[in-house]
Amino acid sequence: MIDHDKFRTLVKQLYATVTELEAMFPGRHFTPDGHMVGSLGECLVADAYNLDLKTASNKGYDAVTETGLEVEIKATQSNSVAFRSQPQHTIIIKILHDGTFEEIYNGPGVLVWEQFKGKRLPSNGQFQISLNKLRQLNQTVAQADRVPRAI
Repeated sequence: MIDHDKFRTLVKQLYATVTELEAMFPGRHFTPDGHMVGSLGECLVADAYNLDLKTASNKGYDAVTETGLEVEIKATQSNSVAFRSQPQHTIIIKILHDGTFEEIYNGPGVLVWEQFKGKRLPSNGQFQISLNKLRQLNQTVAQADRVPRAI
């Protein structure tokens, strides 16, 4: 069982350390990225929404709800996220500088995937979508089609 308070404290400490390092070395960025942001996001969402995390790099989804809904979790610190395939459901967050997060989108994957209809697959195999577009889509998701937040 996860210690929710300790987990949130550790994430906040990580981002506090980043802030201190950037203050010590002006012009240098220590922003966590890559796998670290992905893993942090998956753990933040699993903790906040009471999801069962699957092993890292599970194909097509990262976690499952108590009812068996497969959830693809996307986390970013920038202004877009990328998709390789259509998820059953997706929760997209932006990790903030204090180690908390903003929910950008929580809904059916089909609504996101429809945004790529008619577009050529980029050479890297991933479609990009902006957080602003996802925020707009999120406003169209019915409450019953969202995964409820546990904490």
